[in-house]
Amino acid sequence: MENEAVHNVALYDNPELFSQAMLDDIAAAKDFIYLEMYKFGHDSNGDRFRDLLSVKCAEGLQVKLLLDSWGTPPNPVYFGEIIKNGGEVRYFKKIRFFLDFFTKNHRRNHRKLLIIDDRITYIGSANITAYSMKWRELVLKLEGPITQLFRKSFLDSFKQYNRYIFNRFAYKRAIRNSGFEIIQDLPSIYRQQVKKKYEKLIRKSHSEIVIESPYFLPGFKIRRYLMLAAKRGVSVKIIMPLHSDVRLVDLLRDKYLGYYFYNKIKIFYYRPNNLHAKCMLVDNEIFAIGSANFDYRSFRYLHEIMLVGTHKPIVELLKAHMDETLRDCVEFDLQSWAHRPLIEKIFGWFLIPFRHLF
Repeated sequence: MENEAVHNVALYDNPELFSQAMLDDIAAAKDFIYLEMYKFGHDSNGDRFRDLLSVKCAEGLQVKLLLDSWGTPPNPVYFGEIIKNGGEVRYFKKIRFFLDFFTKNHRRNHRKLLIIDDRITYIGSANITAYSMKWRELVLKLEGPITQLFRKSFLDSFKQYNRYIFNRFAYKRAIRNSGFEIIQDLPSIYRQQVKKKYEKLIRKSHSEIVIESPYFLPGFKIRRYLMLAAKRGVSVKIIMPLHSDVRLVDLLRDKYLGYYFYNKIKIFYYRPNNLHAKCMLVDNEIFAIGSANFDYRSFRYLHEIMLVGTHKPIVELLKAHMDETLRDCVEFDLQSWAHRPLIEKIFGWFLIPFRHLF
């Protein structure tokens, strides 16, 4: 029955490969191209996408871009040809000056979606930037009717792009279809749907949990559920970069690593470069792939999107991806952690009150 929603799938972790796949599919588009992106670099990689999208506009296709104003500072000149050729470029929640400037402007659209012709969807971790072309990412390509559901999600965001609403109980219902669940998270203190889904999956796990995240800063409840899972015999593996692109997050993250070690939660550091993938695999049966990091900021403040399901071809592809990632990892060493520089320990403690903001 899953075949009703998805006909073909592909999973990419190499930015060169998925960027080229995206460009090829954009070039072959016949009707419309919708792109929702946190960062669209005004650089060599961004130029490739911008120029091709401009060509497709000139061919008469409907092209809509929804970019985040924080991740992609507005620059109408850069997208001038797209706009001139009939495309629409909107910036999600332009930066405004409030009395609580930082808090309100902190609620960003962190989603990454490319939707083509009600036929193809790309969802995952990757922005369109030149500086991240050597990172290890995770992007899932779906072909089939499920794209119509992602189109609806995109058009909702495109319509509401500039509304400053923060309701602590705000949420959008998850979209369920043929064994898939699309979770569209909104900023909220209480209705954190991605977080609640992770909690449920961790509580119900019976054999293995594998998580990849560049920024691993879960709250107390998830830490406790991971600890309880490990105690009942579930193999819990957390994969993170040895050094992410946000050093302060690493310092805060490191403070908690002893807790995981003593509670039989295994930590693995990815060494070659930055690991930016965002995913979870539970019991080799249930996957979660999308834009959300495993941290306070994603769960509480950001507009995120995740795809959760049991589709076997995706599970197999994700399992292979994780196995390959682990081959380039080293396991956490308690002695090295305990003897890390004192200044790093101090910073870890100092940053605790600011953990929601990274």
